[in-house]
Amino acid sequence: MPLPECDKIWFNGELVDWHDAKIHVLSHVVHYGSSVFEGIRCYKTEKGSAVFRLDEHVSRLFDSAKIYRMEIPYTQEEVTQAILETIRVNKLEACYIRPVVFRGYETLGVDPMGCPVDVVIAVWEWGEYLGEAALKNGVSVCTSSWNRMAPNTLPFLAKAGGNYLNSQLVRIEANMNGYDEGIVLGTDGLVSEGSGENIFAIKNGSIVTPESHYGILPGITRHTAITLMRDLGMKVEQRGIPREFLYIADEVFFTGTAAEITPIRAIDKIQIGAGERGPITAQIQDAFFKVIRAEVEDEHGWLTFV
Repeated sequence: MPLPECDKIWFNGELVDWHDAKIHVLSHVVHYGSSVFEGIRCYKTEKGSAVFRLDEHVSRLFDSAKIYRMEIPYTQEEVTQAILETIRVNKLEACYIRPVVFRGYETLGVDPMGCPVDVVIAVWEWGEYLGEAALKNGVSVCTSSWNRMAPNTLPFLAKAGGNYLNSQLVRIEANMNGYDEGIVLGTDGLVSEGSGENIFAIKNGSIVTPESHYGILPGITRHTAITLMRDLGMKVEQRGIPREFLYIADEVFFTGTAAEITPIRAIDKIQIGAGERGPITAQIQDAFFKVIRAEVEDEHGWLTFV
């Protein structure tokens, strides 16, 4: 499906027409994947349009850039305001937001330090990542034949464009084999995450999720889910998870900015629990959507109104 176009894109401090937001083919990012980015959601709520956990996303963008020695030529507050301005100028009530920081055009070699750091913010209308029906019925996933990178090869804590070459292989393989998504194992054989989502499993009422050193990006929606579970009186354990534990779990679900809270109904064609959204997943989903729709008090300060 083609990307829904909007009127303006924020490009290095200026709002330019969608089709004028271009870079040179010899930009460093094209050849070496030298970019960091975020995926953020703006929701239409009962109180107006609101961006979910905007400050945390912008902070992670700057952290990712710092890891790769990319000095962003704007402050976090300037980027935050630029995101809100881009939403307003495009007159969107709800949208997906993609800020990306990348090495631009100057020199071309593995050493990126001679290239400028460019900043772009785009917004567009986007629905559920894995499909609307998936939020209720769940998705079918496979264990990928690809592994996550080993520790100390690429920094997992950075949301970097180059890392997603691995994710692309996972998603392509899953889709070509008839699955909605893939689950990746680490080099130790333990569960890591999906191609672009974190994962949780529930067994006999106990909730587990991989710790950050298992090759995961510690997602903001993952943190949201953990916080909401604790608010609901649930305990969450972060630890290593064997692949086969997922097969015998009562419930398994993905979390992510795009995926939100998506149940998993089958893994490797093995039915999980009742083969549909389980009661604990439904409870977490309900708490999550009430927050993002501003149907309850925003106790954690997660909503930034446009």
